[in-house]
Amino acid sequence: MTRHHQPRKGSIAYSPRKRAAKESPKTSSWPEIEELGLLGFPGYKVGMTHVTMLDNAKNSPTEGMEISKPVTILETPPVVVMAVRAYRKDTYGLATMTDILAGDLDEDLERTISLPDDYDPKARIEELKKKLDEVEDIRLLIHTKPRLTSVPKKKPEILECGIGGTSVEEKLDYALEVLGSEINYGDAFTNGEHVDAIAVTKGKGFQGPVKRYGIRIQYGKAKRSSKARVVGSIGPWTPSRTMWTVPMAGQMGYHKRTEHNKKILKIGDVSEVDDVNPQGGFVKYGLVKNNYVILAGSVPGPSKRLVMLRKAIRPHGKHNDPAQVSFISTASKQGV
Repeated sequence: MTRHHQPRKGSIAYSPRKRAAKESPKTSSWPEIEELGLLGFPGYKVGMTHVTMLDNAKNSPTEGMEISKPVTILETPPVVVMAVRAYRKDTYGLATMTDILAGDLDEDLERTISLPDDYDPKARIEELKKKLDEVEDIRLLIHTKPRLTSVPKKKPEILECGIGGTSVEEKLDYALEVLGSEINYGDAFTNGEHVDAIAVTKGKGFQGPVKRYGIRIQYGKAKRSSKARVVGSIGPWTPSRTMWTVPMAGQMGYHKRTEHNKKILKIGDVSEVDDVNPQGGFVKYGLVKNNYVILAGSVPGPSKRLVMLRKAIRPHGKHNDPAQVSFISTASKQGV
Protein backbone atom coordinates (compact mmCIF):
# COMPACT_ATOMS: atom_id res chain seq x y z
CA MET A 1 0.00 0.00 0.00
CA THR A 2 1.42 3.36 -0.99
CA ARG A 3 2.10 5.86 1.73
CA HIS A 4 -0.17 8.91 1.75
CA HIS A 5 1.56 12.32 1.58
CA GLN A 6 -0.05 15.74 1.85
CA PRO A 7 0.88 19.20 3.12
CA ARG A 8 0.28 19.95 6.78
CA LYS A 9 -3.07 21.45 7.70
CA GLY A 10 -3.10 24.98 9.05
CA SER A 11 -0.39 27.61 9.19
CA ILE A 12 1.95 27.66 12.20
CA ALA A 13 3.27 31.10 11.29
CA TYR A 14 1.57 32.74 14.27
CA SER A 15 2.27 31.57 17.79
CA PRO A 16 0.85 31.63 20.37
CA ARG A 17 -2.69 31.83 18.99
CA LYS A 18 -4.15 33.53 22.03
CA ARG A 19 -6.45 36.52 22.44
CA ALA A 20 -4.96 39.96 21.91
CA ALA A 21 -4.22 41.89 25.10
CA LYS A 22 -6.18 44.97 23.96
CA GLU A 23 -8.63 45.82 21.22
CA SER A 24 -6.62 48.89 20.20
CA PRO A 25 -3.48 47.57 18.45
CA LYS A 26 0.02 48.36 19.63
CA THR A 27 2.50 49.27 16.88
CA SER A 28 5.92 47.85 17.73
CA SER A 29 7.99 49.30 14.85
CA TRP A 30 8.00 52.43 12.71
CA PRO A 31 9.68 53.17 9.35
CA GLU A 32 12.60 55.60 9.18
CA ILE A 33 11.45 58.59 7.12
CA GLU A 34 13.23 61.94 6.81
CA GLU A 35 10.05 63.99 6.30
CA LEU A 36 8.64 65.47 9.52
CA GLY A 37 5.17 64.33 10.48
CA LEU A 38 3.13 61.51 11.98
CA LEU A 39 4.01 58.01 10.80
CA GLY A 40 0.59 56.62 11.67
CA PHE A 41 -3.06 57.55 12.09
CA PRO A 42 -6.00 55.67 13.64
CA GLY A 43 -9.40 55.18 12.06
CA TYR A 44 -12.62 53.27 12.72
CA LYS A 45 -13.61 50.57 10.23
CA VAL A 46 -16.97 51.46 8.68
CA GLY A 47 -17.56 48.75 6.10
CA MET A 48 -16.94 47.75 2.51
CA THR A 49 -18.31 48.78 -0.87
CA HIS A 50 -16.97 48.92 -4.43
CA VAL A 51 -15.71 51.68 -6.71
CA THR A 52 -15.10 52.14 -10.40
CA MET A 53 -11.61 53.45 -11.10
CA LEU A 54 -9.04 53.75 -13.85
CA ASP A 55 -6.42 51.01 -13.68
CA ASN A 56 -3.05 52.83 -13.74
CA ALA A 57 -0.95 49.79 -12.81
CA LYS A 58 1.79 49.37 -15.40
CA ASN A 59 1.86 46.08 -17.36
CA SER A 60 -1.58 45.18 -16.01
CA PRO A 61 -3.89 43.37 -18.47
CA THR A 62 -6.49 46.10 -17.82
CA GLU A 63 -4.11 49.06 -17.84
CA GLY A 64 -5.89 52.23 -18.96
CA MET A 65 -9.32 50.63 -18.57
CA GLU A 66 -12.02 51.22 -15.96
CA ILE A 67 -12.26 48.41 -13.43
CA SER A 68 -14.47 47.62 -10.43
CA LYS A 69 -12.57 47.24 -7.16
CA PRO A 70 -13.66 46.25 -3.63
CA VAL A 71 -12.72 48.89 -1.05
CA THR A 72 -12.90 49.50 2.70
CA ILE A 73 -14.05 52.79 4.21
CA LEU A 74 -12.55 54.01 7.49
CA GLU A 75 -13.79 57.04 9.42
CA THR A 76 -10.80 59.13 10.50
CA PRO A 77 -11.77 62.05 12.77
CA PRO A 78 -8.91 64.32 13.88
CA VAL A 79 -6.68 63.14 16.72
CA VAL A 80 -5.25 65.23 19.57
CA VAL A 81 -1.55 65.18 20.48
CA MET A 82 -1.79 64.74 24.25
CA ALA A 83 1.87 64.10 25.17
CA VAL A 84 5.47 63.88 24.01
CA ARG A 85 7.33 60.72 24.99
CA ALA A 86 11.14 60.50 25.15
CA TYR A 87 13.02 57.20 25.01
CA ARG A 88 16.50 56.35 26.26
CA LYS A 89 18.53 53.25 25.47
CA ASP A 90 19.54 50.69 28.08
CA THR A 91 20.81 47.12 28.01
CA TYR A 92 17.33 45.79 27.18
CA GLY A 93 16.59 48.23 24.33
CA LEU A 94 14.44 51.39 24.39
CA ALA A 95 12.98 52.42 27.74
CA THR A 96 10.59 55.28 28.47
CA MET A 97 12.48 58.26 29.85
CA THR A 98 9.70 60.80 30.44
CA ASP A 99 6.28 61.96 29.21
CA ILE A 100 5.34 65.62 28.78
CA LEU A 101 1.58 66.17 28.82
CA ALA A 102 -0.19 69.01 27.07
CA GLY A 103 -1.67 71.78 29.21
CA ASP A 104 -5.39 71.72 28.38
CA LEU A 105 -6.60 68.15 27.80
CA ASP A 106 -10.04 66.84 26.86
CA GLU A 107 -12.33 65.92 29.77
CA ASP A 108 -13.13 62.58 28.11
CA LEU A 109 -9.56 61.46 28.87
CA GLU A 110 -10.66 61.08 32.51
CA ARG A 111 -12.57 58.00 31.30
CA THR A 112 -9.25 56.38 30.32
CA ILE A 113 -6.55 57.74 32.67
CA SER A 114 -6.24 59.92 35.76
CA LEU A 115 -5.11 63.40 34.79
CA PRO A 116 -2.77 65.32 37.16
CA ASP A 117 -4.17 68.34 39.01
CA ASP A 118 -1.03 70.48 39.23
CA TYR A 119 1.17 70.03 36.19
CA ASP A 120 3.78 72.39 34.73
CA PRO A 121 4.67 71.29 31.16
CA LYS A 122 7.20 74.12 30.69
CA ALA A 123 9.36 72.88 33.57
CA ARG A 124 9.28 69.33 32.17
CA ILE A 125 10.29 70.58 28.73
CA GLU A 126 13.29 72.47 30.12
CA GLU A 127 14.31 69.43 32.13
CA LEU A 128 14.14 67.25 29.01
CA LYS A 129 16.22 69.66 26.93
CA LYS A 130 19.00 69.50 29.53
CA LYS A 131 19.13 65.70 29.11
CA LEU A 132 18.78 65.71 25.34
CA ASP A 133 22.06 63.85 24.86
CA GLU A 134 20.53 60.82 26.65
CA VAL A 135 17.43 60.74 24.41
CA GLU A 136 17.41 58.01 21.76
CA ASP A 137 13.99 58.66 20.17
CA ILE A 138 10.97 60.97 20.40
CA ARG A 139 7.41 59.78 19.85
CA LEU A 140 3.92 61.21 20.36
CA LEU A 141 0.97 60.05 22.43
CA ILE A 142 -2.29 60.78 20.61
CA HIS A 143 -5.88 60.15 21.58
CA THR A 144 -8.93 59.57 19.39
CA LYS A 145 -12.26 61.43 19.43
CA PRO A 146 -14.93 58.72 19.09
CA ARG A 147 -17.77 61.16 19.86
CA LEU A 148 -17.34 62.55 16.33
CA THR A 149 -18.14 59.18 14.73
CA SER A 150 -21.01 56.69 14.71
CA VAL A 151 -19.12 54.38 17.09
CA PRO A 152 -21.22 54.13 20.28
CA LYS A 153 -18.50 55.07 22.75
CA LYS A 154 -17.16 58.12 24.56
CA LYS A 155 -13.93 56.69 25.96
CA PRO A 156 -10.98 57.75 23.77
CA GLU A 157 -8.16 55.38 22.87
CA ILE A 158 -4.59 56.43 23.66
CA LEU A 159 -2.01 55.37 21.07
CA GLU A 160 1.72 55.88 20.60
CA CYS A 161 2.81 57.19 17.22
CA GLY A 162 6.25 57.57 15.67
CA ILE A 163 7.57 60.77 14.09
CA GLY A 164 9.56 61.18 10.90
CA GLY A 165 12.80 63.17 10.98
CA THR A 166 16.56 62.92 10.74
CA SER A 167 17.61 63.83 14.31
CA VAL A 168 16.27 63.81 17.86
CA GLU A 169 16.43 67.63 18.05
CA GLU A 170 14.35 67.94 14.88
CA LYS A 171 11.77 65.46 16.16
CA LEU A 172 11.54 67.22 19.54
CA ASP A 173 10.97 70.63 17.95
CA TYR A 174 8.16 69.23 15.80
CA ALA A 175 6.62 67.37 18.76
CA LEU A 176 6.55 70.48 20.94
CA GLU A 177 5.07 72.46 18.06
CA VAL A 178 2.06 70.15 17.66
CA LEU A 179 1.64 69.33 21.39
CA GLY A 180 -1.99 69.88 22.39
CA SER A 181 -3.21 70.50 18.82
CA GLU A 182 -5.44 68.51 16.47
CA ILE A 183 -4.05 66.68 13.44
CA ASN A 184 -6.12 65.51 10.48
CA TYR A 185 -5.59 62.43 8.36
CA GLY A 186 -4.65 64.53 5.33
CA ASP A 187 -1.74 66.02 7.29
CA ALA A 188 -0.10 62.60 7.60
CA PHE A 189 -0.96 60.79 4.34
CA THR A 190 -1.60 61.62 0.69
CA ASN A 191 -3.81 60.17 -2.01
CA GLY A 192 -2.18 57.23 -3.78
CA GLU A 193 0.16 56.40 -0.89
CA HIS A 194 0.51 52.88 0.47
CA VAL A 195 -0.10 52.19 4.18
CA ASP A 196 -0.03 49.21 6.53
CA ALA A 197 -3.28 48.33 8.29
CA ILE A 198 -2.77 47.08 11.88
CA ALA A 199 -5.81 45.81 13.78
CA VAL A 200 -7.25 43.03 15.91
CA THR A 201 -9.13 40.48 13.81
CA LYS A 202 -12.69 39.23 14.32
CA GLY A 203 -13.01 37.01 17.39
CA LYS A 204 -14.46 33.54 16.79
CA GLY A 205 -14.09 32.13 20.30
CA PHE A 206 -12.95 28.60 21.24
CA GLN A 207 -12.95 26.37 18.15
CA GLY A 208 -11.97 22.81 17.36
CA PRO A 209 -9.07 21.76 15.12
CA VAL A 210 -11.27 21.20 12.03
CA LYS A 211 -12.33 24.83 11.85
CA ARG A 212 -9.17 26.25 13.45
CA TYR A 213 -6.58 24.43 11.31
CA GLY A 214 -8.58 22.81 8.51
CA ILE A 215 -7.75 19.16 9.30
CA ARG A 216 -9.84 16.43 7.67
CA ILE A 217 -12.72 14.78 9.50
CA GLN A 218 -12.00 11.16 10.43
CA TYR A 219 -13.83 8.54 8.38
CA GLY A 220 -14.61 4.82 8.49
CA LYS A 221 -13.06 2.71 11.22
CA ALA A 222 -11.01 5.61 12.61
CA LYS A 223 -14.19 7.55 13.28
CA ARG A 224 -15.95 4.61 14.93
CA SER A 225 -13.08 3.76 17.24
CA SER A 226 -12.47 7.29 18.56
CA LYS A 227 -13.91 10.63 17.48
CA ALA A 228 -14.51 12.30 14.14
CA ARG A 229 -13.38 15.93 14.54
CA VAL A 230 -9.92 15.26 16.01
CA VAL A 231 -6.42 14.88 14.62
CA GLY A 232 -5.42 11.27 13.85
CA SER A 233 -2.20 11.31 15.89
CA ILE A 234 -0.87 13.85 18.37
CA GLY A 235 2.75 12.73 17.91
CA PRO A 236 5.32 9.93 18.37
CA TRP A 237 6.45 8.18 21.54
CA THR A 238 9.70 10.13 21.43
CA PRO A 239 9.87 12.94 22.38
CA SER A 240 7.38 12.04 25.12
CA ARG A 241 5.38 15.22 24.91
CA THR A 242 2.84 16.81 22.63
CA MET A 243 4.53 19.25 20.23
CA TRP A 244 3.15 22.76 19.83
CA THR A 245 2.80 22.19 16.09
CA VAL A 246 0.02 19.60 16.53
CA PRO A 247 -3.38 21.04 15.52
CA MET A 248 -5.44 21.31 18.70
CA ALA A 249 -8.57 23.12 19.82
CA GLY A 250 -8.24 26.65 21.20
CA GLN A 251 -8.79 30.35 20.64
CA MET A 252 -9.56 31.39 17.07
CA GLY A 253 -9.56 35.02 15.98
CA TYR A 254 -9.12 38.21 18.03
CA HIS A 255 -5.42 38.29 17.14
CA LYS A 256 -3.36 41.37 16.22
CA ARG A 257 -2.49 41.25 12.53
CA THR A 258 -0.75 43.57 10.04
CA GLU A 259 -1.61 43.79 6.35
CA HIS A 260 1.01 45.56 4.24
CA ASN A 261 0.76 48.04 1.37
CA LYS A 262 -2.90 49.02 1.19
CA LYS A 263 -3.36 51.78 -1.37
CA ILE A 264 -5.22 54.97 -0.43
CA LEU A 265 -7.78 55.62 -3.17
CA LYS A 266 -9.42 58.72 -1.70
CA ILE A 267 -9.18 60.99 1.34
CA GLY A 268 -12.52 62.71 2.03
CA ASP A 269 -13.53 65.41 4.50
CA VAL A 270 -16.77 66.20 6.35
CA SER A 271 -18.32 67.98 3.36
CA GLU A 272 -18.03 64.85 1.20
CA VAL A 273 -19.70 62.26 3.44
CA ASP A 274 -22.71 62.00 1.09
CA ASP A 275 -20.38 60.53 -1.54
CA VAL A 276 -19.96 57.32 0.50
CA ASN A 277 -23.03 57.04 2.78
CA PRO A 278 -25.50 54.43 1.46
CA GLN A 279 -29.25 54.53 2.00
CA GLY A 280 -29.90 53.53 5.60
CA GLY A 281 -26.22 53.68 6.53
CA PHE A 282 -23.64 50.93 6.76
CA VAL A 283 -24.62 47.64 8.39
CA LYS A 284 -23.64 47.53 12.09
CA TYR A 285 -22.08 50.99 11.86
CA GLY A 286 -24.44 53.72 10.68
CA LEU A 287 -23.54 56.86 8.77
CA VAL A 288 -20.11 58.35 8.21
CA LYS A 289 -20.13 61.74 9.99
CA ASN A 290 -16.52 62.91 9.75
CA ASN A 291 -13.38 62.68 7.63
CA TYR A 292 -12.88 59.33 5.96
CA VAL A 293 -10.41 57.38 3.84
CA ILE A 294 -11.03 54.74 1.18
CA LEU A 295 -8.51 51.86 1.02
CA ALA A 296 -8.22 49.27 -1.72
CA GLY A 297 -9.16 45.77 -0.55
CA SER A 298 -10.02 44.62 2.95
CA VAL A 299 -8.56 45.30 6.40
CA PRO A 300 -8.63 43.15 9.56
CA GLY A 301 -11.44 43.33 12.10
CA PRO A 302 -15.22 43.86 12.17
CA SER A 303 -17.12 47.13 11.85
CA LYS A 304 -16.38 49.75 14.53
CA ARG A 305 -12.92 48.20 15.16
CA LEU A 306 -10.03 50.65 15.58
CA VAL A 307 -7.46 50.28 12.78
CA MET A 308 -4.00 51.85 12.96
CA LEU A 309 -2.77 52.98 9.54
CA ARG A 310 1.02 53.22 9.39
CA LYS A 311 3.29 54.45 6.61
CA ALA A 312 4.46 51.40 4.68
CA ILE A 313 7.42 49.87 6.51
CA ARG A 314 8.44 47.80 3.45
CA PRO A 315 7.03 49.70 0.45
CA HIS A 316 7.23 47.99 -2.92
CA GLY A 317 7.45 51.33 -4.74
CA LYS A 318 4.80 50.40 -7.33
CA HIS A 319 1.68 52.25 -8.48
CA ASN A 320 2.01 55.26 -6.15
CA ASP A 321 0.13 57.53 -8.56
CA PRO A 322 -3.13 59.06 -7.21
CA ALA A 323 -6.13 56.91 -8.04
CA GLN A 324 -8.76 58.20 -10.48
CA VAL A 325 -12.05 57.08 -8.91
CA SER A 326 -15.06 57.79 -11.12
CA PHE A 327 -17.83 56.06 -9.14
CA ILE A 328 -18.42 55.00 -5.50
CA SER A 329 -21.30 52.60 -4.90
CA THR A 330 -23.83 53.93 -2.37
CA ALA A 331 -26.38 51.17 -2.90
CA SER A 332 -28.26 50.13 0.24
CA LYS A 333 -26.35 47.69 2.44
CA GLN A 334 -29.58 46.60 4.17
CA GLY A 335 -30.56 44.12 1.46
CA VAL A 336 -33.15 46.46 -0.06
